[in-house]
Amino acid sequence: MMQATRLIAAHDVQTVAVPMPDPAPGEVLVKVLAAGICGTDRHLFHGTFPCKPPVTLGHEFCGTVVAQGAGVTLPIGTLVTCDPNIACGTCLQCLRGRINLCQNLMAVGIGRDGGFAQYCAFPAHRALALPATLDPRFGAFCEPLACCIHGLDIGAPKPGERVIVLGGGVIGLLTLQLARAAGAQTLLVTRQKAKRDLAMQLGATMTAATPQEALAHWPGGADLVLECAGVIETVEACPALTRAGGRIVVMGVVARGEMARIEPFDLLFREISLLFAFVNPFTQSRAAALISGGTMSLEPLISRSISLAEAPDAIANDPRPGEVKVMVLPG
Repeated sequence: MMQATRLIAAHDVQTVAVPMPDPAPGEVLVKVLAAGICGTDRHLFHGTFPCKPPVTLGHEFCGTVVAQGAGVTLPIGTLVTCDPNIACGTCLQCLRGRINLCQNLMAVGIGRDGGFAQYCAFPAHRALALPATLDPRFGAFCEPLACCIHGLDIGAPKPGERVIVLGGGVIGLLTLQLARAAGAQTLLVTRQKAKRDLAMQLGATMTAATPQEALAHWPGGADLVLECAGVIETVEACPALTRAGGRIVVMGVVARGEMARIEPFDLLFREISLLFAFVNPFTQSRAAALISGGTMSLEPLISRSISLAEAPDAIANDPRPGEVKVMVLPG
């Protein structure tokens, strides 16, 4: 038996004893060393993101291969990150190369048991090897960083452009670093002063507490606006922050069923592109390379580390003021 943090039903998450998983053919069994709590985990708790409980949560995790199913050649002892999204490979979207839109998409930690556990079994082709010396907590950032890379691929910031990032959570602060690395001027918007200070530490050109303050800094708006907060207020603020001919990429997960008010005439008359980025198609290996190479500043993003016993409380409640990433350490 082992301990796992499971979504029993909407509004019911518990850490309980469950049987040890046995890797099926083509799977690896990983001893989980670190797993990050994501905003999506809170959406799952509240029933505002598609899921079929009961299921062990956790889709951002890193660990060591301890057993192999038949046909697996990945060596035991390899440090790996899990790319949680498993596409079928045969539906129309997969055949078009749009694996993130797979009609049968299955995600580890959402559709099958995930990494908030002492051990997790998943397909070996979703395990990406990492350097043995890498801090496992950093390896757990590969999935969220991969999602950010996909958003930046869509938004395509150019050197010298102005980029506004809405939201000071982990997605916003990772996205900020990617935009800065692309050579863009960056302005991060968040109400929390601690996160504005952290953004400046991470290289932001400037910060603002509100969209209105951001426009005071950049009256013409930005070439690219990246919505990373996942709330209606920031989604609706995007057009006014975008200069004519600019782009908006919504990366944050807004709760299912919520509606935003956008003026189509304004987007048309100023020819603003309103785009969306969903998960991490073919980007997790790039994220792993950036993290393995030390390109990303990750230590400042880890607000606290907790045990599996503490995970239900952290998932069921909003982040603490100034909190960015809570890391679950099953050991």
